[in-house]
Amino acid sequence: MEERIKEFMHYLIVEKGLAKNTILSYERDLKSYLHYLVKVEAIRSFNDVQRVHIVQFLGFLKEKGKSAKTIARHIASIRAFHQFLLREKAADQDPSNLIEPPKLERAIPKVLSMKEVEFLLEAPKLDDHFGKRDKAMLELLYATGIRVSELIGLDVDHVHLTMGFIRCHGTSNNERIIPIGRTASNAILQYLEQGRPLFAAKKTPDNALFLNHQGKRLTRQGFWKILKKLSKEAGIVKELTPHTLRHSFAAHLLENGADLKAVQEMLGHANIATTQIYTNVSKTRLKDVYSKFHPRA
Repeated sequence: MEERIKEFMHYLIVEKGLAKNTILSYERDLKSYLHYLVKVEAIRSFNDVQRVHIVQFLGFLKEKGKSAKTIARHIASIRAFHQFLLREKAADQDPSNLIEPPKLERAIPKVLSMKEVEFLLEAPKLDDHFGKRDKAMLELLYATGIRVSELIGLDVDHVHLTMGFIRCHGTSNNERIIPIGRTASNAILQYLEQGRPLFAAKKTPDNALFLNHQGKRLTRQGFWKILKKLSKEAGIVKELTPHTLRHSFAAHLLENGADLKAVQEMLGHANIATTQIYTNVSKTRLKDVYSKFHPRA
């Protein structure tokens, strides 16, 4: 049964071209599913799985305190896997066909105020190459709304400062062109001229735009440590994640009258409903302002 999961992972990598983090998520979900089927239900073949087994597995997840979002993700992984088995004629039926995912409440993304963004962007000290790199990364994130995985995946030749845009490879390796403003361009140029050469001197580097102290491509974990340090120095008390600047980018654009379709394109959302959640951020902030300042609120 483990071999079937390996075949499915190979299919996701080679034929679907999914992002590494997405593939790892599928693998984790299906391994926990397999463990339950073998240890609890004593099933030895995926062809023997019935709808009741999947329902009981989902109940098992709920008993363990898993959130509706986590359970919904497991259902998506299980469905995709059983459909794959059916297509490959490794199973006679798809027991996940009628499984309904739990209804999810769309959480409103947490964003920084414009003043908080200013504090964060001013936190890096520009007196060494580390500060120049950190400044360029934060300015680029807020200027474009790209994901952190996309940021650390950028190569030098993906940045076109003269033309004022970057080429970004998002989920499923889809490429999109995103404009960048003068402030971000200046920060990147300063890093390229005065910061990156000092990182690159550590070893023969690849073409990665943002490097760590070893001259290698910066990792997601490395960026997360930098962000936590800078947010503390900026005096930001809100919970800050690598996605916060992306959320803030979208919310601030919409607050200032940007077209929803254009924001969707820059964020790389396949579905405009995903982008619409940021309009709720604007409404919530308007209500907060009204409650705080209207004399009869």
